[in-house]
Amino acid sequence: MPSFDTVCEAKMVDVKHAVENTSKEIATRFDFKGTPAAVELKDKEITLIGDADFQLTQIEDILRNKLTKREVDVRFLDKGDVQKIGGDKVKQVIKIRDGIETELGKKIQRLIKDSKIKVQAAIQDGKLRITGKDRDDLQAAQALMKKEVTDIPLSFDNYRD
Repeated sequence: MPSFDTVCEAKMVDVKHAVENTSKEIATRFDFKGTPAAVELKDKEITLIGDADFQLTQIEDILRNKLTKREVDVRFLDKGDVQKIGGDKVKQVIKIRDGIETELGKKIQRLIKDSKIKVQAAIQDGKLRITGKDRDDLQAAQALMKKEVTDIPLSFDNYRD
């Protein structure tokens, strides 16, 4: 029975390189000289540190440009709140989405069921497995998900015949 997996995973190598390039640019830019401006990557969290909200916005813009150049979709970024840390510094944590959350998985399952396409969707460990008897039905399900689910970047892998 043909099937495929629907996943939401960023290429962490490209994210790491983008963060490193952002850090290099911050170190060389004149408007960041003498400020605590920095960007760090730990696990699946990017931490931006700066003097004020304005500086965090500038760092985030640089980061988004570097991610876009490396073809990493910026919809993977889940921005947190700006927090004050010692003195006049502020920081912001940006989480990198990994996997499809259960709530979104159920929404996609409902979407597929309501479309009357002859496929089944099952949630498995942050992935959504789509199975069906006909390849054309699987392709129709893919097209439907690409069209309807726009808030996160979905990719399709693990095709089986």
